[in-house]
Amino acid sequence: MPLLLATPQLLVEGVIITSYAVDCHHAFIYVRGEVLHVYRRVLRAVEEAYERGYLGRNILGSGFDLDVTVHAGAGAYICGEETALLDSLEGLRGQPRLKPPFPAVEGLYSRPTVVNNVESIASVPGIITNGAAWFASLGTPKSTGHALFSLSGHVTRPGQYEAPLGITLRDLLELAGGVREGHELKFWTPGGSSTPLFTAKHLDVPLDYESVGAAGSMLGTRALQIFDETTCVVRAIARWTEFYEHASCGKCTPCREGSYWLRRVLARVETGAGRRAELDVRLDACDSVRGTRVWRTAARATPPATSGLQLFRAEFEQHITGHGCPFDPAAAALFPYTSRSRENEAAVSGAGTVGA
Repeated sequence: MPLLLATPQLLVEGVIITSYAVDCHHAFIYVRGEVLHVYRRVLRAVEEAYERGYLGRNILGSGFDLDVTVHAGAGAYICGEETALLDSLEGLRGQPRLKPPFPAVEGLYSRPTVVNNVESIASVPGIITNGAAWFASLGTPKSTGHALFSLSGHVTRPGQYEAPLGITLRDLLELAGGVREGHELKFWTPGGSSTPLFTAKHLDVPLDYESVGAAGSMLGTRALQIFDETTCVVRAIARWTEFYEHASCGKCTPCREGSYWLRRVLARVETGAGRRAELDVRLDACDSVRGTRVWRTAARATPPATSGLQLFRAEFEQHITGHGCPFDPAAAALFPYTSRSRENEAAVSGAGTVGA
């Protein structure tokens, strides 16, 4: 979205170049319908390209024809999956298709189709201008180039930061003014809410695909959500699980039923109605859901749940033994987590998992 708002022309130029490279004569830019301001920006950029002769028939006398259609989708998380996106483009309900055939063989309207993301296509003009060696000189040997890192949550200056792959969260936090004043880092996601959690001990892990994977998580969308010590990890994971349950297309039984039960177990734990045995049941359920679906909706809910339980099991158990969330102000007398005193936190956490 930041690219589409700031420089949609960069994407349009990238679409023209890549379409010429693969001999494509009709390209589609799919935008979620809720972001109307982004849709209008992209639509205007495409109109300008037509007006200046960069799109249409016989572009700049080259003999190459290309039309670009900007499509506003109905808005569904599932349409991030490429075949669901293609169904949405065709006017159908966004549902993942069984593969094979893959889109490159049979995609939009049963024609061979190349599906790619905005950031990759928008990087093409820079590579053409400066050369492949320039792009490869950025980042790491295996994860080359630059990327957008989205910092949200408990940071002083949340926003989008463009940096070479391999930068660390410590460096990004320095650019963003650090964790909000008076607080300290508790946990964070390196690639969005569907990736295993990291803690402060991972501050210096290079944010490239290989290093993050070796450290036990995934770089994913590079959506770095930052949480300080005032955040209940159980509540955060419960909210993510609710989202993935809602986003499930319902096509596969393990996803449809698994996400429902994962959400229910977490809700019981969060409200203090759960039992210790249910924590291990949850881990078993996560193993059952993982890898048994057409798409990865339910599986996206399992990594933060399993990693959160491994990193903060004492906090999960405190919800159960204390019959409620220790971060709830009503329970402050029993669970002094809301205090910033390290002595209080150490006394309550025992194992020291909170604020790790």
